[in-house]
Amino acid sequence: MIPVTVDSIRVSLLTQHRVVVLRETDSKRYLPIWIGPFEADAIAMAIQGHEPQRPLTHDLLKTTIGDMGGNVMHILVSDIKDNTFFARIVIDQHGRTLEIDARPSDAIALAVRTEVPIYVESHVLDQAGVLFDEEEEQPQETASTEPEAASDTETTDDSLSVFRNFINTLDLDNPEKGGTEQS
Repeated sequence: MIPVTVDSIRVSLLTQHRVVVLRETDSKRYLPIWIGPFEADAIAMAIQGHEPQRPLTHDLLKTTIGDMGGNVMHILVSDIKDNTFFARIVIDQHGRTLEIDARPSDAIALAVRTEVPIYVESHVLDQAGVLFDEEEEQPQETASTEPEAASDTETTDDSLSVFRNFINTLDLDNPEKGGTEQS
């Protein structure tokens, strides 16, 4: 098991697909994993310390595990098959170790909330890892996990200004005029 940290969450400006990028703690090897927009937001919110008004699914899972006497020990990105990643949530419940099958995005969202280590099996990093090239200062693919992986760019504040302007025009007090649904 190789320890990693969440390096970043990136958005393809062409496709709007999200990627969570894990970084090996002792090297410049990265593991990009394509994830859904809701999971990307859940991870980003926890990393940035934002508390949602109501618990998200990952907050509910954290509370449920704790209320049932469990502690999340770590999560493990355990395998990759046909460009699909697999993960395990490892829980200690009164001295008994439980391993729960999970999507990596959900496991990572739980890990950042519970502040537990994230690990990746070495064969997964060997197959899907990306090495950082010092001279080019760009990640170089060692194995592709998605055909568009090389076209992703990191989002900057300037590139998001068009979205910020749109969001500022929304009337959040009146959902029928473009606001958000409230529960």
